[in-house]
Amino acid sequence: MAEPMWTLTKKLKCYLLLHVSFLLLVTLALAFFGYHFLNLKSQKLETVLFEPSMVVRELDNQQVVNLSRGKLDNQQVVKLSRLLNFQPNLLLPCRHDVLVLTPWLAPIIWEGTFDIDILNEQFLLQNTTIGLTVFAIKKYIIFLRLFLESAEKNFMVGHRVNYYIFTDQPDLVPRLTLQKHRQMVVLQVRNYSRWQDVSMHRMEMISNFSTQRFLHEVDYLVCVDVDMKFNDHVGVEILSSLFGTLHPGFFGFSRNSFSYEHRPHSQAYIPKNRGDFYYTGAFFGGSVREVYRLTKACHQAMTVDEANGIEAVWHDESHLNKYLLYHKPTKVLSPEYYWSFHMLPYMSEEQLFIWRTILKKTRFITILKNHQKLRN
Repeated sequence: MAEPMWTLTKKLKCYLLLHVSFLLLVTLALAFFGYHFLNLKSQKLETVLFEPSMVVRELDNQQVVNLSRGKLDNQQVVKLSRLLNFQPNLLLPCRHDVLVLTPWLAPIIWEGTFDIDILNEQFLLQNTTIGLTVFAIKKYIIFLRLFLESAEKNFMVGHRVNYYIFTDQPDLVPRLTLQKHRQMVVLQVRNYSRWQDVSMHRMEMISNFSTQRFLHEVDYLVCVDVDMKFNDHVGVEILSSLFGTLHPGFFGFSRNSFSYEHRPHSQAYIPKNRGDFYYTGAFFGGSVREVYRLTKACHQAMTVDEANGIEAVWHDESHLNKYLLYHKPTKVLSPEYYWSFHMLPYMSEEQLFIWRTILKKTRFITILKNHQKLRN
């Protein structure tokens, strides 16, 4: 009887010893993993605190693009000055006379709605490079010098810029002395007999070159017309994943008055009861990825229309408006960024009064009085 009791006691002691050892090992394991988890979390928090804000990075993985181009490395450090700015007033709107936010929460950029010093600091931190595309084909080559000179004075001053000149006459491209960190790239393309075809094929060319080189060379693309000039500051306040520019000719009008394509058999068709704004085809852009998606979609839609023997009422601009209706821009530029003084004689007294009241700047303006005379 004594021997079984001794055996039972020995087994109980072994069981208790194993149980205590197991609990000790579990405790040590939890302590070890807890320490490393908290340490990793602390490191992540420190990394996040020193990263640029998500507003600037735009959720489009710009840092990966920069790394692929070798722009960010351990040796490159961007030093920023201490920036002093006024504290935003939550009880006082920046503008009370115009809409500054779309229903889908995209900002509408007017004078007085942004602090350019803050934005410049943030985009310099990103080491951002902006591509500016312009088409100087056939007779429109005569506007290129004034366009470039005005861009050097007013466009993205202080930032890296690549001018992409699409032309059928590379020998006539003016040779200008550019600011530091700016370069001109001449891209030879074919011309077309009609100006409408030149306009529509812009989308195809921008789409093709986006994959061939833009994606590897710049962060953002700004696509504009050549018969314009930068009349005032146009800077990084316009940059976003995808932006369009309000056409001043339809500002404040009902969408039933917009010159959308209303024929159902066109790929640019927009029903009468649809539409947010009317965007000009003379000024649009965004990240290279988003501009590629836009231009590719518009080109494919125009190809379908051509096969069906139809041409949208305002060509590529009609297809641009269709795209931006169903792919909302993340920023909208006010008519400050596209203005034509030649519209003034056709405006009513009421319209003129409204413009005099709300228009603080004319940043990008037309310089051609008679397009038809040039085309003929």
